[in-house]
Amino acid sequence: MKAYFPKIEDIRKAAETIRKVAEVTPLTQSIRYSKEYNANILMKREDLHRVRSYKIRGAFNKISSLTKEQLVNGVVCASAGNHAQGVAFACHHLGIRGTIYMPSVTPKQKVEQTQLFGGEWVDVVLIGDTFDDASDAAKKFCLEEGKTYIHPFDDPKIIEGQATVGLEILEQVKKTIDYVFVAVGGGGLASGLCAVFKTLSPNTKIIGVEPAGAPSMKTSIENGINTELGQIDKFIDGAAVKRVGDYTFSICRECLHDIVTVPEGKVCQTILDLYNRDAIVVEPAGALTISVLDYYKEEIKGKNVVCVVSGSNNDITRTAEIKERALLYGKLKHYFIIRFPQRPGALKQFVAEILGPTDDITHFEYSKKSSKENAPAVVGIELKSPDDLAPLIKRMKDNNFYGDYINDKPDLFQYLI
Repeated sequence: MKAYFPKIEDIRKAAETIRKVAEVTPLTQSIRYSKEYNANILMKREDLHRVRSYKIRGAFNKISSLTKEQLVNGVVCASAGNHAQGVAFACHHLGIRGTIYMPSVTPKQKVEQTQLFGGEWVDVVLIGDTFDDASDAAKKFCLEEGKTYIHPFDDPKIIEGQATVGLEILEQVKKTIDYVFVAVGGGGLASGLCAVFKTLSPNTKIIGVEPAGAPSMKTSIENGINTELGQIDKFIDGAAVKRVGDYTFSICRECLHDIVTVPEGKVCQTILDLYNRDAIVVEPAGALTISVLDYYKEEIKGKNVVCVVSGSNNDITRTAEIKERALLYGKLKHYFIIRFPQRPGALKQFVAEILGPTDDITHFEYSKKSSKENAPAVVGIELKSPDDLAPLIKRMKDNNFYGDYINDKPDLFQYLI
C-alpha cells in the first residue's frame, strides 16, 4: 500500500462535494459538562445529519468520485449500520444500485433506516456476527460480480470526506482548540481529523477513544503494527472492529496525541445521562467522547474542548441492556447465588432482615428441592449506593443465606444471567 496522508486541498474539494447532501452540523456548548469539568466543552453534533451520523460524508464523497462505468456496475459495502445508511442515501440520491452487507446482530432500527434511505436502489443482506464477517462476505460478492467496494474507513476518499468535520470545527470555533476527542472504530474519522488539525491547528491534541472491549487501534499502536484482535465485545457496534485500516493505522499512529479505552458500562451511563439530563439521544459509539472526559478532567481544566458526537442511531429495544450495563459498571446491580433454607418464612426473612431499606430485588430464579436442607436461587439486587454492598453480604453470611457472588465470575455470569 502506497504511503498516504490527506491533503487539505482534497479535503476542501470533499467539502464542496458533500455540501449537496450534508448541511454543516452545529457545534454547541454543553453547559452541564462545562461546569462539571471547569472547561469549555463543545459538542460537534454529527448525530444531527439526515442519516444521523457523520458517515454520509465519506460515503457520498467516495461514491461521487467513481467513474461512469463503476456507477453503472453498482457498489457494495459492509457496515454495522451508520456507513450502510450513508451508502444507501448516496445510492438513492445518485440513482445507482447498491448491495449492503450488515452483521446479523445489527440493531433492527439501523437495518430499517438503511432500507428507508436506499429505497428500491439497495438490497440489504444480513450475515455473520461482526462487521468483519459481513465485510468478508461483501468483498467476496464484490469480486464475483465486478462491483466497487465502498470501504467504511480505509479509503482515501472516505477519509477525506470524514475530514470535513475538522474543517467545520475550525470554521465554527474562533479561538484556540486545545483538545478534540474522537471515537475510533476503523479510524476513518480520527485520520481525517488528524490531517486537518496537523496542517491547520498543529497544537490541538487529537485524542482517540475506543471501547474497552474492542481496542483494535490502541493495540495496534502499542504493537507498532496493525494487529487483528481475536475477539471483541460487539456492544458498541459503531466502534467495534477486529482490525483497523492500514491507511488509518498509519495516520493515527503518527498523529494521535493519545488513544484511550472506555468501559462499555461507563458509556451506557453516559447514554442515560445525555438522554435524561440533556434530551440528547446518542448511540453507544456517539457517547464515547463524552465518557472519556473523566479521564482527562485535570488536563482539560480551563481549556477549549471539542467532543465529536458521532451518531444517534440507537435502538429503543436496547434500553434495558444499556441500563443493566450502566448499573453493573456503577456497582449498583449485583447478582448472587442465595441458599434459601427450605422452611416456611425463609423468603420473608430475607426480604425483611437481609435486604437494606433501599435495596430492591430485580431478578429472582428459584427451584425448591425437598431433598436438600438449602435450595439455591439466583438473585439480582439493585442498590442505591455501592457502599451498601459490603453490609448486605455481611448480613447474608451472618444468617447463612450467602452462596456465591457472581458479578466477578464472567463465565458463570454469562451462563446464569
